[in-house]
Amino acid sequence: MNEVLWRPTEAQIQASPMDAFRRQINRHHGLHLDDYHALHRWSIEQREAFWQALADTFEVCWHQPPRHVLDEGPLMPDARWFSGATLNFAEHLLRYRDDRHRKDHCAVVSLREDGSRFTLSHAELAAQVAGLQRRFKAIGIGVGDRVAACLPNTWQTLVAMLACTSLGAVWSCSSPEFGTHGIVDRFGQIEPKLLIVCAGYHYAGKDIDQTDKINEVLAQLPHLEQVLVLPYTRPQTQTADFHCTANVSLWDDFYRPGGTPAFTPLPFDHPLYILYSSGTTGVPKCIVHSAGGVLLQHLKEHGLHNSLGPEDTLFYYTTCGWMMWNWLVSGLALGATLVLYDGSPLYPDAGRLLDVIDSESISVFGTSAKYLAALEHEGLQPRLSHRLERLRLLLSTGSPLSPQSYDYVYREFKHDLHLVSMSGGTDIVSCFVIGNPTLPVRRGEIQCKGLGMAVEVWDDEGHPVIGEKGELVCTRHFPAMPLGFWNDPQGKRFKAAYFSQFPGVWAQGDYAEETASGGIIIHGRSDAVLNPGGVRIGTAEIYRQIETIDEVLESVAIGQQWRGDVRVVLFVRLRDGLVLDEALQTRIRRTIRANTTPRHVPAVIVAVSDIPRTISGKIVELAVRNVVHGQPVKNTDALANPEALEHFRDRTELRDEA
Repeated sequence: MNEVLWRPTEAQIQASPMDAFRRQINRHHGLHLDDYHALHRWSIEQREAFWQALADTFEVCWHQPPRHVLDEGPLMPDARWFSGATLNFAEHLLRYRDDRHRKDHCAVVSLREDGSRFTLSHAELAAQVAGLQRRFKAIGIGVGDRVAACLPNTWQTLVAMLACTSLGAVWSCSSPEFGTHGIVDRFGQIEPKLLIVCAGYHYAGKDIDQTDKINEVLAQLPHLEQVLVLPYTRPQTQTADFHCTANVSLWDDFYRPGGTPAFTPLPFDHPLYILYSSGTTGVPKCIVHSAGGVLLQHLKEHGLHNSLGPEDTLFYYTTCGWMMWNWLVSGLALGATLVLYDGSPLYPDAGRLLDVIDSESISVFGTSAKYLAALEHEGLQPRLSHRLERLRLLLSTGSPLSPQSYDYVYREFKHDLHLVSMSGGTDIVSCFVIGNPTLPVRRGEIQCKGLGMAVEVWDDEGHPVIGEKGELVCTRHFPAMPLGFWNDPQGKRFKAAYFSQFPGVWAQGDYAEETASGGIIIHGRSDAVLNPGGVRIGTAEIYRQIETIDEVLESVAIGQQWRGDVRVVLFVRLRDGLVLDEALQTRIRRTIRANTTPRHVPAVIVAVSDIPRTISGKIVELAVRNVVHGQPVKNTDALANPEALEHFRDRTELRDEA
């Protein structure tokens, strides 16, 4: 840990937008901020000046300028950002539509698993949005209406979102993989006026018909007025296939592209997106995000932390039900070309997305820690099998990136690659901790705290600690803080979710550690922390060691209530044909003990054939823990593979007599 694996050259630092921003702040305010850490301190201490400077740097288009940058009460959450200002989010993502140098440049490449490809220039994207916007307006979609979608990651989804938000309607999306209950549990709470669905989709070589599921959903959404069906992989689809009292139209029949989009001016804190918590422990929380907050946060993260610009091609492997889709598409506001991919990342083989890096000349490639671990397990060596010519930035999130994966990237991708692990969440549709083009990459560490984010790690008494594990908190207001939860008018559920542990301070629910160099290590989710003998252990600390065991494909660790205490239980999925014998168990335990502490060593190791995860790919430790303890798992529709839970039920290895 802490070994420097990559360091920017002085020329790279000088050329970065981040350092240009630091120099600009020094000039404008007569300061001498020498490095990023000084800039970050200033961005916290002078938040009004920082966020105004950010809006100026990225030329936010105000229809009405703000009266004040920040009005806040004594305790979070109680803030109003950019009072009096009006803007439109979609206008910023379509800002290059009339630029004579950029309007004909490719804005979006839409790829499917089967290799089909469709592109739109900035001007063509705007024409699509204008046409759909007119039809939305004609059927009565306006400010505050909810538009819900269950769509794949393709260009039509992007067009629909932009048309929706251009009118001031609120966009909410899930992916086709969700089951009936998963969709209804989400959209049923927000009562959309319009629902957009796909009739079918492909995944891992399979053709999946959605018709019956859509009809089940329609029967439980009585407030719908319009259903818009994208046939997608089922061109034979007809409106008569769908049964509801709302109007039903097919995508190609619904609108004609053309014209110029209009943009409704809206307050800075106007609702933009409704995103959802995972829903594996109860009905999903409907998290409402503001247009201005999302815009500023994404401009900062893309433009400064990732140096994204018009010359870049940006890819992130995501479904439309994960916040990374919302984060990805904001790259349009910087003029980048987006690559949208629909399909399995491992079909027909593990090298599929590496092929896309080469074929689309991707410069910024985003994925999950799990995907990088899968490439390593498969023995892939991208530096030998692929060109990776323009690839300069590799992004990872979804779960903590192990030190071994850092090693793998620098050993088998490129030596001069900027690897960025980042962490935030659906809660803020952005990041608390992120990468930085002016700082070194240290093995196993996230590089820095995001600008404007007053991130600290606190112990149980609420004291900041460095070099010790604790709760990741944010102590000051930030614009991307959610407006609240839908149907929570007094904010009771919202405050209970984030501000109950430390009143007036945002607690993210991550078990983390700040290093002496200013980096951050995420040790897992706080609610999944193990407590054998009262000692707190982050599950990621165990997973990092398991990733060094070649026989193990993936694992999940839980704390089992045991004889008045808690014992660590580790479940492992092995490579095909392998058996969890005594020798392998011994090696697993020795590896964990040698690199952590004796407390981390599992009391029991059990082999399973599958491990449950959410549709966005996150392992659900709490669901496994509930099954082991004979407790119900709510909303299994939120899981990609709910049948995997049965592998953990009534295991003889976990009984007292075992």
